[in-house]
Amino acid sequence: MKNQIFRRTSGYLLTAAVAAGLSASASAYTLHSENGTELNLDIEAVFGVFTSKESYGLGAKTDPGRSSWQEGYIKYGLSGSHAYSSGASVFGGLNLVSSATWGDGDAGGFTSGDESETDLEDAYVGWRSGSLIPALGEDGLEFSFGRQNFSIGDGFLINGDALNFGDALGPEMDRGGAYWLAARKAFDRTAIVRVGGAEGMRADLFWLESDNVAQSKMELAGINAEYVMPEGTFGVAYIEGLDVMNGGATHRDGQQTLSLRYQGNAGVENLFLSGEIVTQDQGDSSQADGDAWYVEAGWTFADMPWSPSVNYRYSSFDEGFDPLFFGFNRGYGTWFQGEVAANYAGPFNTGTDVHHVGVKANPTEMLSVGALYFNFSDTDAGFMDGQELDLYAEWVVTPNLIVSPLVGFYKPDSSAGSQLGGNDTNVYGQVIAIVPF
Repeated sequence: MKNQIFRRTSGYLLTAAVAAGLSASASAYTLHSENGTELNLDIEAVFGVFTSKESYGLGAKTDPGRSSWQEGYIKYGLSGSHAYSSGASVFGGLNLVSSATWGDGDAGGFTSGDESETDLEDAYVGWRSGSLIPALGEDGLEFSFGRQNFSIGDGFLINGDALNFGDALGPEMDRGGAYWLAARKAFDRTAIVRVGGAEGMRADLFWLESDNVAQSKMELAGINAEYVMPEGTFGVAYIEGLDVMNGGATHRDGQQTLSLRYQGNAGVENLFLSGEIVTQDQGDSSQADGDAWYVEAGWTFADMPWSPSVNYRYSSFDEGFDPLFFGFNRGYGTWFQGEVAANYAGPFNTGTDVHHVGVKANPTEMLSVGALYFNFSDTDAGFMDGQELDLYAEWVVTPNLIVSPLVGFYKPDSSAGSQLGGNDTNVYGQVIAIVPF
């Protein structure tokens, strides 16, 4: 995924490395580089071990109690480019993904624990302008087509086609497991035009088509325009739904989504500001229109030992809001808010208000530790009100191994919610190992 991960301190560089391992394109090893031609071997492996004291009934789970499972995937293939004497270049990539889930299946019942699949992930070609168009800057015009990833901003609306159900909800939903790891992220068909460089005005024009049944095989198109400056990035995006599969989410056919956002430091070195407001028209559907928005502020105490930081965010999602293709981008909590709530228990960025506080410290350049607190207010029936506390670490053990353990405590307010067997506090654990070759 060609995502944009915001970096501001060494700790956030580490977060970016973990996020990149889970969300970005595979690591590359150069096989050949000569006379403007480069060929890379892309390979990345990620494995996770998970356990949850409680299970949730939003998927296929019906019995309360513990779920323990494992997920893994390996992405492998080739990518390359060729630069012409004019400065322009062509590029492309072809990658496969092999993924699986073992054990009991995930705590939400979206996988059974008996999934495995090898399938095509990336298959794209493109062209970059190089220095051919000086007014647009270096590589200021780019075209790409095929099966590839795409994201907008920090993934509040689009962060790849990364919803990976298994066979627990039926064989038509099965994408090979690895639900938490989101092994498959590429849209099935794309046409993307990028205009502009790394600073100033830039834009993405895109057409995307999903082959994901869990996303109703949605077809969509739109534009993302940004103004990038040292103080931050202002962005506006418009997304229109063009089609869905027969029997799919009909509100997405003709759906119109408009977003305004900002992320940066406003010229203050240790400050972090981020916000986005989205209005969404569900077209001719009977589903109600919906809005969503968030504001976030953080401060890094750069002169203190371990450079601790603290962030506060408030986010609000109407009951009719469709969160589209949101995903993991700049670290834990974006945009999966709470490891238990966002992955298994709900709510899933619709019909809820969320208060979030995050603290983080960096004992070394290769180790970060943090805590995330979430308070969820279900604005629909109140059945999914709850609180969650997640404690985690991100450790770059070697250049070829990143380990991230996490323990979470999730307490639903009501026994009428999605947690099976009551509203006891769930103790949840996971360990993720990322192996970029």
